[in-house]
Amino acid sequence: MRYHTLALAAAFCLLPGLTPAQVIPPARSPVGSAPTADPTTTTNRALTLEQAWARAHSASTTLHAKQAQLVAAEGLATDAASWLANNPQVSAERTRRSVPSSSATERRNEWSAGVSQAVEIAGQPGHRREAANAALQALRLEIDDMVRQQRAEVSERFYRVLALQQRVEIEAQAMRLFEDSARAVEKRRGAGEDTRLDANVAVVEAERARNQLATVQEQLLDARAALATALQLPPSESIEASGSLSPSPLGYSLEVLLQSVPALPRLQALNAREQSAQAKLRLERAARYPDVTVGMNVGREGPGDARERLTTFTVSVPLPLFKHNAAGIGQASTELAQAQIERRAAERDLPAQVHALWTKLQSLQNRIERLQRSVLPALADNERLSVKSRQAGQIGLLELIVTTRQTLDARRDLVDALLDYQTTRTALEAAAGWPAQL
Repeated sequence: MRYHTLALAAAFCLLPGLTPAQVIPPARSPVGSAPTADPTTTTNRALTLEQAWARAHSASTTLHAKQAQLVAAEGLATDAASWLANNPQVSAERTRRSVPSSSATERRNEWSAGVSQAVEIAGQPGHRREAANAALQALRLEIDDMVRQQRAEVSERFYRVLALQQRVEIEAQAMRLFEDSARAVEKRRGAGEDTRLDANVAVVEAERARNQLATVQEQLLDARAALATALQLPPSESIEASGSLSPSPLGYSLEVLLQSVPALPRLQALNAREQSAQAKLRLERAARYPDVTVGMNVGREGPGDARERLTTFTVSVPLPLFKHNAAGIGQASTELAQAQIERRAAERDLPAQVHALWTKLQSLQNRIERLQRSVLPALADNERLSVKSRQAGQIGLLELIVTTRQTLDARRDLVDALLDYQTTRTALEAAAGWPAQL
């Protein structure tokens, strides 16, 4: 019967992947059993999403650089916790004095010692401690937020690799199908059963399938390189993403996510930065008041038979006539205004972002359900009908190719929709700070 080989090939390659309840399984190799392979791959490393998170957390240079700033912030908080901002000053003086007299020159050894301390009188120590502690808290929250953002970035790159692996499997199946079709049509053309047009169409479709497979393989190489960069893996290792793109139960609602936004580390860090800026402004304003320096000195002076013991108390205050710390106050005011603007912008934008991502996620979920419930079963039915019609000689090669392409496009659409779903869900949970504890 004419085109029997082509019909069987189409049924074998396309029908198993189109049952309505079936989601395309995770890929185990970038090209399935296709004859072409990735020539740059030297070592394969199979990773799950959790393993990728752990690897990125331990290898991230950006995160380590941020954590290194904790030492400076903790040191600043330690200095701010001291009783006084300035250390006391100790002074000592020894004088050898020659005093002329009627009989001979008298030499006297005199000495003095003292201690002085500058004291802030406008509450600067409290403002300094508040600013340092708030800055330290903000830095720790920023590190937590960076960990969340890093996990979201790794998740997006991981899911892209996983989706492209599945796309490569689809394109490899399509290439095998159209190559088998081209060979079968060429044999029938040699036997005089098919026309040259049918043979040309089959050759073109086979070449298009090979080009599509090569394109997706190139995209997979780029995606793997991007993921390897985030994981700090050597160039000789190729990543095999191990997991599933299938949607899982969310476990939260839009109201729950919106309630978790105020507890987001990013917002808390911005609040802490604003508190630190407010304390710095109060500190700079208090710096207009001069520090009072108090001191005490003791010493011995006078001739040996009439030595005097001196005890002196001193108080010195600089007169604030010319310098009023206008530059420091202006800089602190600018930093406070910027911190307030960033905090208000984040409080306004994050709930809107969560709402928008939630709406998009629901739309993607509905699209996936429609593909699995309506489109894919209908295409599977069309494929079975077209195979039977082709076996019976009721349709031509072009009609069968159209049906086959529709089926392949539907499978591609499903993979793309699953990828969009997972990346949108990742962005949504990162924007809402879900879960509260990593």
